[in-house]
Amino acid sequence: MTDKPIIVIGAGICGLSTAIWLQRSGHSVLLMDKGLPGMGASYGNAGLLAQWAIAPVTSPSLWREAPKYLLDPNSPLFMKWSYFPRLLPWLGKFLSHATDAGTRRIVASQIPLVCDAVDQHKSLVHGTDLEGWVSDSKFSYAYKSKAHFDADAYTWDLKKSAGFEPTLVTGDAVQECEPILGPAVQCLAVLEGQGHIVNPGQYITELTKYFTDKGGKFIQAEVRDLHKIDGRISHIETDKGSFECSRAVITAGIWSKDLMKKIGLKVPLEAERGYHVVFKNPSQMPCNPMMITAGKFAVNPMDSGLRCAGTVELGDHHAGPSAAPIQLLMRHTKEIFPNLTYSGTQEWMLIRSFEFAYSEISEESRLSVTLIFSEFKINSLL
Repeated sequence: MTDKPIIVIGAGICGLSTAIWLQRSGHSVLLMDKGLPGMGASYGNAGLLAQWAIAPVTSPSLWREAPKYLLDPNSPLFMKWSYFPRLLPWLGKFLSHATDAGTRRIVASQIPLVCDAVDQHKSLVHGTDLEGWVSDSKFSYAYKSKAHFDADAYTWDLKKSAGFEPTLVTGDAVQECEPILGPAVQCLAVLEGQGHIVNPGQYITELTKYFTDKGGKFIQAEVRDLHKIDGRISHIETDKGSFECSRAVITAGIWSKDLMKKIGLKVPLEAERGYHVVFKNPSQMPCNPMMITAGKFAVNPMDSGLRCAGTVELGDHHAGPSAAPIQLLMRHTKEIFPNLTYSGTQEWMLIRSFEFAYSEISEESRLSVTLIFSEFKINSLL
C-alpha cells in the first residue's frame, strides 16, 4: 500500500463519512476543507435521513408548474434574477429531463443511492458513542386535504415502486396523530421505519472527533489547484502548501464544480440555496418529522428547537442570503402551527448543489476523480 494518503476535499457529511469508511478499509486519509467540518449544508440542513426522496424536481409537471411558482410570491421557488442569464443554458438542459422517461431514469438511479440512508447512518455510527445522534422515527407528508394527496399520485407511484407505501390519516385523526398541526392540514401520509438526526452540526463535530481519534487527519485549507500525473491526481495545492496523494475524492458540494474545472472536467452543477428557521424553546413539538407539502418545507424536532427548512432559491452561490425565503417560512409556519409560541428564532442559508444529468458526464471524467458527491443527494441528509 502506498504511503501517500487519499485526500478527501470537503468535510461535510459526504466527505466525512467517505473518510471514515476509507479509514476503516485500511487507508491513510487526509480530510481538508476551507472551513471547519460540517459548517455548510451539513450544518443547516433539515436533518432528515431522506431515503424516500427519490422523485426528482424534474417531473413531467415541471413545465406547467415552474412559471406559476416563479410568479407566485407564496411559492417555495425563488430566483436571483440578476443570475438568470447565466443560468439559462443550464436551465434549458435541466428542463429537457422533465419527462416521464427522464423522471423514471433518475428514480432508478436514486434508489440504490438513497433508499438505505437510515441503515447507512446506523452502520456509520455502530459500536461508537455516536449512535444516539441517529434517531428512529416515522415521517409524514402533511397535505391540506385527501384531494391534495390524490393529486400527488404520480410522485407516490414512484415512491411505492421503491417500497414506500404510506398509511393515510385524515380528518380529526390528523390532530390526534400530530397535536401541533392546525386545521390547515387535513391529511397525513405516514411512512414507518424512517429516521432523522437530532443535531446535524453536533453530529458532524462528533464524527470528526471519531475520525481524528482513529488516526485520521483534518487540515483547514483552501484548495487552489489539482495536479495530475498519468491521468491521476497526484497532489493538491492549497493556501497551506502542497499535499501529495494516492487518490482524491471531491465532496465539496457546489464548489466541486470549480475544482473539477481545474482538471479539465465540466460537471453540470448549479447552486440550490436553501433556508432554515429554528424556533427556540417551542411550546410544542411534532411527534415525528414531516414535510409540509403546501410550502415544500421540512419540519424536524431537534435538541436545539424546532427546525423548519426548505424553499429553493436559484442564484450565484457567492451571493448573500435573501429575506423573502425566510419570511415565507415564517408565514407558512404560522399557518400550519397556529398555536406555536417560542422564545426566539435562528435563521440560516445553506447552499446545496443541483446536478441534472450525470449520464451526460463522459466515462473518462467519471474515472478521473474517484467520487463526486453533492451535499443534497448522496447519503440523503436533507
